[in-house]
Formats: sequence, structure tokens, C-alpha cells
Amino acid sequence: MTELFEKSIQTLELPKVLEQLAHEAVTEEGKERSRALRPMTDPDDVQRALDETTAALQMLTLRGSPSLSGVRPVWASVERADRGGSLNPRELLDIAAVLSAARNARDYAAGNNTKTILDPLFANLTPNKFLEEKITGSILSEEEIADSASTELADIRRHMRAAAARVREVLNKIISSSQSKYLQESIITQRNGRYVVPVRSECKNDIPGLVHDVSASGATFFIEPMGVVQANNQLRELAAKEKKEIERILAALSADCAACKEDIRMNYDLLVLLDCIFARAKYSAHTGGMAPKLSKTGLSLRRARHPLLDPKKAVANNFSLGMDFDTLVITGPNTGGKTVTLKTMGLLTLMAQCGLHIPVAADSEIRVFERVLADIGDEQSIAQSLSTFSSHMTNIVGILNESDRDTLILFDELGAGTDPVEGAALAAAIIESARGLGASVAATTHYAELKVYAMTTPGVENASCEFDVDSLAPTYRLLIGIPGKSNAFAISERLGLPRYIIDKAAARLDAENVRFEDVLTQLDRQRQEMEREKDAARKLRLEIEENSKVSREYREKMEAERQKATDKARAEARAILDEARDAADRTFRELDRMRRQQEKQAADWQTANDQRADLRRKLNEADAALGKRPEPEAPPKTRDAVAGDEVELVKMGGTRATVLSVNKDGSLQLQAGILKITAKQEEVRVAEGPSAAKKAAKTIVQRAEHKLRTLKTSPEVDLRGMMTDEAIAAMDIFLDNALMAHLEQVIVIHGKGTGAVRKAVRDHLKRSRYVKSFRPGQYGEGEDGVTVVTLK
Repeated sequence: MTELFEKSIQTLELPKVLEQLAHEAVTEEGKERSRALRPMTDPDDVQRALDETTAALQMLTLRGSPSLSGVRPVWASVERADRGGSLNPRELLDIAAVLSAARNARDYAAGNNTKTILDPLFANLTPNKFLEEKITGSILSEEEIADSASTELADIRRHMRAAAARVREVLNKIISSSQSKYLQESIITQRNGRYVVPVRSECKNDIPGLVHDVSASGATFFIEPMGVVQANNQLRELAAKEKKEIERILAALSADCAACKEDIRMNYDLLVLLDCIFARAKYSAHTGGMAPKLSKTGLSLRRARHPLLDPKKAVANNFSLGMDFDTLVITGPNTGGKTVTLKTMGLLTLMAQCGLHIPVAADSEIRVFERVLADIGDEQSIAQSLSTFSSHMTNIVGILNESDRDTLILFDELGAGTDPVEGAALAAAIIESARGLGASVAATTHYAELKVYAMTTPGVENASCEFDVDSLAPTYRLLIGIPGKSNAFAISERLGLPRYIIDKAAARLDAENVRFEDVLTQLDRQRQEMEREKDAARKLRLEIEENSKVSREYREKMEAERQKATDKARAEARAILDEARDAADRTFRELDRMRRQQEKQAADWQTANDQRADLRRKLNEADAALGKRPEPEAPPKTRDAVAGDEVELVKMGGTRATVLSVNKDGSLQLQAGILKITAKQEEVRVAEGPSAAKKAAKTIVQRAEHKLRTLKTSPEVDLRGMMTDEAIAAMDIFLDNALMAHLEQVIVIHGKGTGAVRKAVRDHLKRSRYVKSFRPGQYGEGEDGVTVVTLK
């Protein structure tokens, strides 16, 4: 790095930024390295440093910074230990602090699940917990070694405490005895590491012992009584042993550190490097910095601001250089921000090349330059006989000598300090020469000639710092492509210069300059009007984009709701189909079971129906026997009936009656049930027993009823193929059997056919006193071919 480059770094105030960066570092060496940071010229190195800062910022945001406090330089101590030297407790504790920080940093990185460019740095840390705990367990502080450092040291100190207790015991006896009157104070103190008591000078011979000290006034003698001399001697011997043991312990710990010197040195270097990287990340967080993209053509900064200005007051500007043009000529009024613009451009470039994030928008680009050379400010020197112009020209000569295509040159008030005509011509020539060397140039000026030069030369662009004519105040906005006015007359009038003086000055301007300034004024007004229209269009565009965003979100929401409803409907339909399929499967299985059961019981039911039909036939025969008796032959004549006889009334079909009495005319008074009848002797026949026909019919009925009850009761009756009357009779018998079997529900199978049997069955069921309710069969029961009857 040349002297002129270093001077430009100072001019652009990079050291002030680095001082702020140093405040973010934790370790002392990290602070020094931050202050000594200089721009890198290799694009790969710059990109790596920016990526490191970005990764550290992400980790800082998610997990905070790693604990690096207590890390101090230890390499000199480790080198001395390696040469056989013994380190003091402070040096050993510093080494333990480095090992502890390395272990904590490894643990910090282990909690990060995302791979970053910093992973190799954390992975190369080599913690040594055994050595760390050995040091911290042996050394409590810079002045104190722990008893547990060794068994020998613990034994020595135990004896020392016992010896000290014996000394104090003897001295306490002296203090509490009659000899206390010889003492200046009843206290125990030490002189030269030995326990003594303060004795009044006139009583020094009353307490035999060794005098170790005398007070300044001579009134007090510090005497070691003879009774504790032996104990004090033992304490001195133990203290010497303790010192020797501590030296041995420190030497052993030093040797352990020497054996791990490479790991300790690497840990320290890596911790300091991580400290510097995380300091850059903290600085980026505090300044709101972003990592710029690296470009090979030029720089393009969006919403850039000077990092040393108050971010609440600094005006953000857009800069570009080297993209569409390689030279930027900035004009405008004094105090308008031209110099700040130059410094911002140069300082942000230097910061990015140091690996720092810069306060710009996310889409900004930076080119890596070999040199950033600046001629800014007034460096006149009386001692060196340099005027303002001379000092500027000296810098410019040095800049041109060092410039090439990888140089960024910043000229402030180029050509100032001399004749305006010559200065303008010289300024244009200097810019042209710098462009010829391939350098990128940014220059500020007030010369109208340079404005014209920028307007007429390819690759050279005008820029201006905006000035509000209405308020006569600068806005500090940089406008690319528009030359600026110096506005000297307006500023002078604002500052109180009389109007007539300004008018005289205006009269001295030549017509060409006046016309040029008028053109600039007109252009500026048109620009401001275009700016207002642009702002209105931008607001309208933002409003349209916002409405479009709302519409898009609403459309996406409606689409999501529609998709959700569709998915829900499909799911419900699928569930209904699945349920219907399951229900159908269950129904088919039930039908199959019922079919198998019906096939299994078909033979039994047919047999039962045949038995019922045979029984019905026998009953019909019995009924016919009762209802269709043949005309009986005239019964044989019996004796005349007397009171008390049971007689049969011939004309009443053999109805039996009891003779109550015999009237005088020979007629009989009979009792038949509840009726009293009068009959002649020839109309009755004395009954000797029941009639044979009635006995036979009764026997048939009883046998039929018994057989019907003994039949197996089924919950179904099949009436198919029967006539209506026959079906009704069979159903009545079936219902009697069902009631006797305590069945709650039965099925009457009548078939569909013409519907005559079905109608007769259901009409009869409506009148039956046994039936609670009935209904047609459902799907799987036979539908309208059966009737399901619920009995009372």
C-alpha cells in the first residue's frame, strides 16, 4: 500500500469507522486488528470476508454472539513455558480462559443447524477440558493456589494450620494471663512472618523472647515469646515447603501447557479471528448495513448514506460509476453535499473491501479497486510554501503517477485556486488524462466548462446536488444526468448581500453564460416537474400494485377456500361411498346368511306345513262330522222319565236336560242350562251316557290340538298356494301357536301374485285381537311378498 493510498484512507475517514468497529470487539487483540484493518484488493478475499460477516450476522441474530470474554494474549507465555520456564498463576489462568472460550465457541457452533462459511473456523478449535479444569482446579486466583492442587500441598497446609493454632494458643495464654499488663495492646500480630505480641518498652525484659521490631516512637517492642519460637520455626519451615511445592505445581502446569502449545496458539488465533468477524457483524447490525454484490465493471450504490452521519438526518442517494459511464462530474452550490457525496462513494468502497457491510440497499454493487485515491480538502502549508492550488496539484501529480485501470480517483473542486479559465481547461485535461489511464473518476466543480465537457464527451456524465430555489436551501439529493447551478446569487442574497450588488454582478455576466444558466434553470424546473409527475406515477403504481396484491391475495384465498370446499366435498362423498359400500357388503353378507339359514330350514318348514295341512284336514273332517250328522234312526223307546233323570231332547238334537219334576198331566219340567223347559214324555229319551258322535268329535279335536301344540313353532308361516279361506284358517292356528310360544314378531309369507291372499291376510290382521301392529316387509325381508306382524 502506497503512502498516497494510506493518505487517501485517512482523508476518506476510514480510521473513524474502524474505531467504531473496534468498540464492537471483545478481545484486546481483536480491537487492535480492527483498527489496523485495510482494504483487500483480491475480489475472492473480499467476497469471503463479506460472506463471513453475513454468516456471523445470521448467527448473531439467531443465537447471539459467542462468549469470548477473558481471552488475552498467551503466545509469549506458552513460548516461555516451552523453553522450560515456569508460568505464574495469572499466565496459567489466561491459558485456561483461552481453552474455556474455545470450548464455549465449539458448543455455540454445535447449536447451529445451518451450514455456514464459519463452520471450518469453529471446527478447527481444539478444546482441552482436562488441562482447563486442571488449571482452574489448582489455581483459585492470582494469589492463591488451591489445597487440592496436590496431596503434598494439602498435607503441608494442614500442618501449617496446626502449628499456627499452637502458636496462637500460647500467645492467647499470655494475653489472658497476668502478663497482659506488660503488653501495649492485647493483640497478636506478625513481624517478618513470625507471630509476636506488642510489649511496652519499659516491660521488654519481663517477657523473655526475641525482639523482631520496634515502633517508630520506641514505645512498643514486638517480641516473640520463647514459648512460641519453636512453633514459629516450624511454621517457617512449612512455609518454605509450601513455596517449593507451589513452584513445583506451577512448573508441572507450565509443562502441560507447553505440550499443547500448538493447540493453544491455534485456539487463540481462531478466537481473535472470530472476534473480528463478529465485531463486523455487530457493526453491521448497529448501522443497518448490507452486503453489496461484487461487480467487475463499476459501482452502483442504491440508497447509500455516509456511515459517520446521523442515520436519522443523513439523506440517502443513488450513485453509479463505471456502468454506463466512467467519469462523473458533480456540480452544485456550496454546502450542497458535493464533497460528502465524494467521501461517501470512496468510503463505502473502502469499507466493502475491508469485508464490512455498508449502509446501502440490497441490490447495490461494488467494484474492487487496487487503489482509491482522493484529493479532497485544503492542504495549504506555509512551512512548505504551498498554496491551496499548489497543494492540490501536488496531490494530483501523485495520483496520476499511481493511477491505472484499477484505480478510483476522487477530485474535489478540481482546478480551483487559480484563474477560472485556466483552471477549467486544466481540470478538463486532468480528467481526460485520468480517463486515458483507464481510471474511474468522480470530480466536483463549479466550472461551466466542465459541465459542457460532460455533456459533449461520451463516457462522461453530469450530476448535481439538488437545490431548492423556493427555500434557497440544499436538499442533499444527488441527481445523475443533470448539471447543477452554483446558485451563488441566490445564496448570497439569502445570506444578506444587498440586491443592488447582486444586480451589478449579474450585469457583468456575458450573454453566453447567462443563456447557459437560463437553460440550466429551465432544465431544472422541467426536471422538478418531471420528478413530481414521477412521484405521482410512482404513488399510483404503488397503489395499483397494492390493489393488485389485495386482489391476488383475495383470489388466492377464494381459490384456497374453493379447493378446500372441493376437497371436503370429495372427502365427504368418499366417506359416504365407503359407508354405502360397507352397508351393502353387510347387507349382502346378511342376505347370504339368511339364504343359507332359509335353505337349511326349508325342509323343516315344509314338513311343519305338511303336518299343519294334515291337521287342518283332520279338523275339517271333525267339523264335518259335527255339522253334518246323518238323520238318526228313531231312538229306542226308554222308560218314562222321573224327577232327577237326565234326558235328551230329541227335537233339539240330543240336548241334555235334567228332569225337575213330573207334572199331573204327565209332562216334564226340565232344566237345560239356564233355561227351564216343559216337554212331553215322548219328546225325551232317558240318557244313559254321552253320544258316540260327540265323543268321537271331541276325541279328534283334542288329538289335533295336542298335535298342533307339540309341533315345532317357527317365526314364519308360508301361505303361498292356498286359497283365501284356507290361508286365513292356517294363519289363525299359526298365530295361536306363536302366542303360546311367546313370540313377539312373526312373518306371514303370502307372496305377491294377484294380491288376493295378501289383502285377505291384512284385512284379517286388522280385526285380530292377537295383533299389535303389522307392516309390509322391507328390503332383505321379502318386501311386499310378506307381512311382518308384531304380537301383543
